[in-house]
Amino acid sequence: MDLAYIVSGLSVGVLVGLTGVGGGSLMTPLLVFLFGFAPTTAVGTDLLFAAITKSGGVAVHHRSHGSVEWKIVGLLCAGSLPAALAVIFVLEYFDIPRKELALVMSNSLGIALILTALALFFRNRLKKAGLESESHQPGRFHHLQAPATILVGFGLGVLVTLSSVGAGALGTVALFFLYPRLPTIKIVGTDLAHAIPLTTVAGLGHLYMGNVDFVLLGSLLVGSLPGIWVGSHLSAKIPENFLRPLLASVLMLIGLKFVWPMFA
Repeated sequence: MDLAYIVSGLSVGVLVGLTGVGGGSLMTPLLVFLFGFAPTTAVGTDLLFAAITKSGGVAVHHRSHGSVEWKIVGLLCAGSLPAALAVIFVLEYFDIPRKELALVMSNSLGIALILTALALFFRNRLKKAGLESESHQPGRFHHLQAPATILVGFGLGVLVTLSSVGAGALGTVALFFLYPRLPTIKIVGTDLAHAIPLTTVAGLGHLYMGNVDFVLLGSLLVGSLPGIWVGSHLSAKIPENFLRPLLASVLMLIGLKFVWPMFA
């Protein structure tokens, strides 16, 4: 195991514990820019990393808080899992050159980071908009919730499989808007529960394609698990209204760096 990878896992774990933002938003760019991993390897390894680290959080939400809405999880999975399998099939069997595949995944990563930053900036406004539409026309859009949830799942499935980013912040914001009357703890627990099958299916697909580095994966896990514990305990001491905009700004800059070659 590499000490630098362990320290990186620890640092990202602390930030995840502090902010609740998914590790993919932080870990994948770190692996690409700091350690020089190909986007394909960074995404594939991070997906399995996410599947393992999120499992403990779901156990807590389900057993201790009862905060997972399994019906919503099922609707999200109905869209995301077929989408993830379809993306893996296209990437593996359409004989995309390795260089072009890396470019596609790099651009997807940049777009996902920009969307995540926007979600962090405007999360409270979107939640408020959902509550206002519900109060003005109670029940009017309920018949559209199920298909809209499946559609959101499909979009997340494509984005997460290509970039490893989006299952956390983007999924949470979408659920806030679609289900504005659900308590925050249930939104978080439900989104976390959906992320596990999605990242597992996408991660196993990347494993089949040879995009997972197991030495890197083990090192990141060794560092991140205590990091998440430390960050969770520190989170009460740092104001959210300071930390989230700062993190969103950093993610926006990183995302723009990824997509800039598209326009250069």
